[in-house]
Amino acid sequence: MNIHELYQKLEASPVIAATKNQIDFDAALNSEAEVIFILQSHLLELADLSKKIKERGKTAILHADLVKGLSSDETAIDYIKQVTSFDGIISTKPSIIRHAKRHHLLAIQRFFLLDSSALENVERQLGYTEADVVEILPSVSPKIIKELVHHSKKPLIVGGLIRDKEDIMGGLGAGCLAISTTASALWSI
Repeated sequence: MNIHELYQKLEASPVIAATKNQIDFDAALNSEAEVIFILQSHLLELADLSKKIKERGKTAILHADLVKGLSSDETAIDYIKQVTSFDGIISTKPSIIRHAKRHHLLAIQRFFLLDSSALENVERQLGYTEADVVEILPSVSPKIIKELVHHSKKPLIVGGLIRDKEDIMGGLGAGCLAISTTASALWSI
């Protein structure tokens, strides 16, 4: 999958199903969401998870930093590419993002906004990231999202603390490409 195919899927279905357990995973497979984020997983289940997502015609993205039994280094990316059918990864680490890009995996760099200092740091880093897409957590006000969209040369996904349709519409209205959420009731919006 290439970045343009991801954009097309997210334009058609801008809410990303983010899963942390088997119940959520099963619900995501049966949802209208075109993109599924696997946020927590185990090394031994990666191939099966990615296969099931691909069989449904959905895009499979793995949070590479949160796989039990898999170190969070470049070797992890080699394993993901060779053994699974994930389309891409999420990571907070620039070195992991670069390695994923070398393997032709979609790369989403996740940033956490904890305070105004973190916001300034993220704004600086947005110009340098090699990721295809940037994800910001937790969700912030539409005003801050607009500011981040303006600073970023990459499309923006917002996630974390997404509770209702208003949160989704606020993020999309501020210029985000998509919204990621673990709230399964929102996956079909």
